[in-house]
Amino acid sequence: MTPTSPQSSLSRIRIGSAPDSWGVWFPDDPRQVPWERFLDEVARAGYAWIELGPYGYLPTDPARLTEETARRGLRVSAGTVFTGLHHGPAVWERTWAHVADNAALARATGAEHLVVIPSFWRDDKTGEVLEDRALTAGQWRDLTSLTERLGREVRDRYGLRIVVHPHADTHIDTEENVARFLDATDPELVALCLDTGHYAYCGGDNVKLIETYGERIGYLHLKQVDPEILAGVVADEVPFGPAVARGVMCEPPAGAPALEPVLAAAQALGVELFAIVEQDMYPCPPDKPFPIAERTRRFLRSCGA
Repeated sequence: MTPTSPQSSLSRIRIGSAPDSWGVWFPDDPRQVPWERFLDEVARAGYAWIELGPYGYLPTDPARLTEETARRGLRVSAGTVFTGLHHGPAVWERTWAHVADNAALARATGAEHLVVIPSFWRDDKTGEVLEDRALTAGQWRDLTSLTERLGREVRDRYGLRIVVHPHADTHIDTEENVARFLDATDPELVALCLDTGHYAYCGGDNVKLIETYGERIGYLHLKQVDPEILAGVVADEVPFGPAVARGVMCEPPAGAPALEPVLAAAQALGVELFAIVEQDMYPCPPDKPFPIAERTRRFLRSCGA
C-alpha cells in the first residue's frame, strides 16, 4: 500500500482567503485597497475561495459580483455578520435586517455558510469598556436561544449554515466560554467557525477543541499569533484593534498555533471543511498583503492543503 503523500493528506480541506488578509475591516475606508485589487491579488496569490468581508466592500449586486469573481477563477465560501444577541429579543429585528442582506448575497453567489461574530464588550479602537466582559445567566440564555433562532431562520430562508466565530474581546472567547456556548446550543442549528488565531489569543488549545467538539466544527479561519507580542498585549490589557496594529497576528508559520497539527486534526474529522486564511492587518500599506498571501498559500501547500 502506498503511503499517503503530503499533497493528498489534507484532501478534505478547501483553502481560501478573505478581505481581512488585505487589511479590509470596513465597507469603505481610504486606508483599504480597492475591491478590484483585492480580487486580482487573491486570485494571483493562488486562492480559489474567498469570503465576502464587510457587506458593501465587494459589489452587492449578485450578478456583478458573480461575474467579477468567476472571471478571476474565484468562488465565495461565506458571508460575515456581526451580532449582539445577548442583548435579547429587543435587538432581533435590527440584527435580522443586517443578517438578511448578507445571507441573500452569500446565497446568490453560491456560498453555503454565514460566519457570525459576536459583538465586542470593549471598543476595538478606543478601548472604551462598553459592557461587562462576563455575561449574566440571563444574557447567556438570550445569546444561546437567539443564536439557535438565527441558525434556524438562516437555514430555512436562505439554505445557509451559521458558523459562530469565537473572537477576542467578545463573550465567546476562552476555552471555558466556547465550551459553555457549545454545550448550550443545538448542534443541528449552530456550528463553530474555529479561528485558530483568536482561540490561541484567548488561551485556547485548537487541537484539543477539534478533538473534543469535532462534530461542532463547521468552518475554519487560519491565522497565527505572535507569542511575544501577545504577552505584551495581555499584560497591558490592550484592546483587539490596537493589538492588531502592534502585529499580534503574524504571518505563518512564524507564530502559534502550529497549523500542521490543526489541519491534521480537522482532516481527521472526515468532513469537507473550508479553511480560510485571515491575517488581521488593519491598517496596512497597500503593497504589504500580496507577498504575505502568496507565501502563506505556498506554506499551506507544503502542509498538504
